[in-house]
Amino acid sequence: MRTLGRTDTSLVGRWWWTVDRWTLAALLLIAGLGAVLTLAASPAVAERIGLDTFYFARRQFVFLPLAFALMLATSLLSVRGIRRVSVGVLGLSVVGLILVLLVGTEIKGATRWIDLGGFSLQPSEFVKPSVAVVLAGILAARDTDRRFPLYASATGLFLLLAALLLLQPDVGMTMVLACVWAAQMFVSGLPLAFVGIIAAAFVGAGIAAYFAFHHVQARVDQFFDPSSGDGYQVMRGLEAFRNGGLFGRGPGEGQVKAVLPDAHTDFVFAVAGEEFGLLVCLVIVGLFAFVVLRGLARVLHERDLFIVLSVVGLVTMFALQAIINMASAIHLIPPKGMTLPFVSYGGSSLLAIALAMGMVLALTRKRPGMGGTP
Repeated sequence: MRTLGRTDTSLVGRWWWTVDRWTLAALLLIAGLGAVLTLAASPAVAERIGLDTFYFARRQFVFLPLAFALMLATSLLSVRGIRRVSVGVLGLSVVGLILVLLVGTEIKGATRWIDLGGFSLQPSEFVKPSVAVVLAGILAARDTDRRFPLYASATGLFLLLAALLLLQPDVGMTMVLACVWAAQMFVSGLPLAFVGIIAAAFVGAGIAAYFAFHHVQARVDQFFDPSSGDGYQVMRGLEAFRNGGLFGRGPGEGQVKAVLPDAHTDFVFAVAGEEFGLLVCLVIVGLFAFVVLRGLARVLHERDLFIVLSVVGLVTMFALQAIINMASAIHLIPPKGMTLPFVSYGGSSLLAIALAMGMVLALTRKRPGMGGTP
């Protein structure tokens, strides 16, 4: 078997000695835990809705290799290649967001999916990684053209995408996108006065969403007063953590998956808590934290503003998605249908997060002088 020496100048050889192998290993561990949790959580859900026992598991095991092939292929790209891919993916995603409004499939009161013959594509998932890189390109343009209206252009793109997302409606995805945009605006050097304006706008938008969308109002009311609505999933999720204790009840011994309709997606963390216990849950949290902090540390001394802003946006998206999912499961925030990256069932989510992490791996590869383009 051929080994990859440091003098290997092939594409794979150069990739192996420049990529962040610690982040890659952490992502593989998260995906491995996700595969185990899919096997634990999905059979009961499939049987309850009349599907084959391993329907969801089989589909997830098809998407997992595809996702990691996509992540590895993306990590081989140059910085210029990442720019081009992100623009193309964002363009196709915007077309998909428009098509969703015209021919999309409605599920639980929201129209976010396009049926592609057995596979439901969610275009909004691919907006997140691609827009983070495109916004970074816009905000980094100040280094080449100081007359370019970078803040106005970035804000305009964000507002366009937010409007398309709210028409579905998808308030949670809009919030994640808003946080990515705000984080990149702040890191790019936005004056503090405008930072305050953005913070006030976030508060105002949250209040407006509460009154404009009935499902948002119901979830917030239920969070502050569980007796005001149906808090069944949250209560069963908390019960699962109590039953699991420190070491869990054991693989396959959990009961929550038999009664929670979203045990394999939104509440997969509750299944982990019941069957594998607090210690495994802390390992999962630690792995997500490691990926986020490692990504930020890799660009700490980076001189290319585009790379810094791109990585900040991508890891912000990754962190928020994980935090929202886990915090919802333990009743720290109102419940929101957000998947746990590489763990929850979902083809579109899995492929999109793989694309995002492939971009992070590509952008954080070692380069001569820490500022050049590989």
